[in-house]
Amino acid sequence: MRRTSSHAQDHIMAERKRREKLSQRFIALSALVPGLKKMDKASVLGDAIKYLKQLQERVKSLEEQMKETTVESVVFIKKSQLSADDETSSCDENFDGCREDAVRDIEARVSDKNVLIRIHCKKQKGFVAKVLGEIEEHHLSVVNSSVLPFGKHAMDITVVAQMGDELQVTVKDLVNNLRLAFLKFM
Repeated sequence: MRRTSSHAQDHIMAERKRREKLSQRFIALSALVPGLKKMDKASVLGDAIKYLKQLQERVKSLEEQMKETTVESVVFIKKSQLSADDETSSCDENFDGCREDAVRDIEARVSDKNVLIRIHCKKQKGFVAKVLGEIEEHHLSVVNSSVLPFGKHAMDITVVAQMGDELQVTVKDLVNNLRLAFLKFM
């Protein structure tokens, strides 16, 4: 008899802990579901199910949008870099003794109205201001920019910009226009 009542008492305590844990989980779930009107367990579960279905639809919609979003990119690289021998390759790395202009490569990527421009060039006083000005001359709004030194004589300029609604330019045209504009600065 003693064993049975001890066993029954353990069973009652375990069941009480299980119900308490279940209640805590319902409270946690109700805190995650927005706009709950009723707090009974059936309503919490029903609203949680509806909310999860809405989230699944939203994920599906965003995945479809990502499939439709295309990223165009163009990179301008000097021909001398493609056929570099030992002498030219050291010229490309540090720009010393180079007779060519100071812009080594320009890369542009466009996704919707977002533009990412990266320029690897020779360090020159005032060149970054000219680059940013030229980008704005092409009706792009600069959102962010960074300039990093690369070795003793080179720098890497990265610019994130936004195209205005009136601007419709291909990435290739943008890179060519920027390259021609930068040639004026040299």
